[in-house]
Amino acid sequence: MAEAHVHPTAVIDEGAVLGPDVRVWHWVHVCPGATVGAGSVLGQNVFVAPGVRIGAGCRLQNNVSLFDGVTLEDEVFVGPSAVFTNVTNPRAHVSRKDQFAATLVKRRATLGANCTIVCGVTIGEGAFIGAGAVVTRDVPARVQAVGNPARPAGFRCDCGEALGGPSTDDGGAFACTSCGARYTHRSDGGLDLR
Repeated sequence: MAEAHVHPTAVIDEGAVLGPDVRVWHWVHVCPGATVGAGSVLGQNVFVAPGVRIGAGCRLQNNVSLFDGVTLEDEVFVGPSAVFTNVTNPRAHVSRKDQFAATLVKRRATLGANCTIVCGVTIGEGAFIGAGAVVTRDVPARVQAVGNPARPAGFRCDCGEALGGPSTDDGGAFACTSCGARYTHRSDGGLDLR
């Protein structure tokens, strides 16, 4: 594997870890203690705070800031100007650094442009957050969530296509008409790959 490619305007602090084949573009700042997994891409003006974990194969578009407490598992897509928070009740005159709430975005989830992820939530595997959505609670696996506050609005296949309703002749399974993947319901309202 190739070494990381870092644009000359980017700042990679001592103690940050970049995996092989990582691409870091203009005006990115990766802080000490942050980890970026192999093959991930950090678009222009991305900020990665200390302690943030970014898995392998992630794509962060321009103007995304990941604050302390955020973890992205492998192959997560974060659209341009998506927003993460780390405190639920910030005040300029009150320090709450000991109250940062962890946010977990699981494998292959997609976060649309300009969405806001309020701290303390978990975005399930393969979940699909619509552009501009405001996520204030957990989103189960492969659920599409849209609006403010974000609400379930169907399901998405791991290939990204919308899933139609469950099949009545196949025990209620969901099937993707694009790639053929099949899914069954989970107890939390999400879908599992069959």
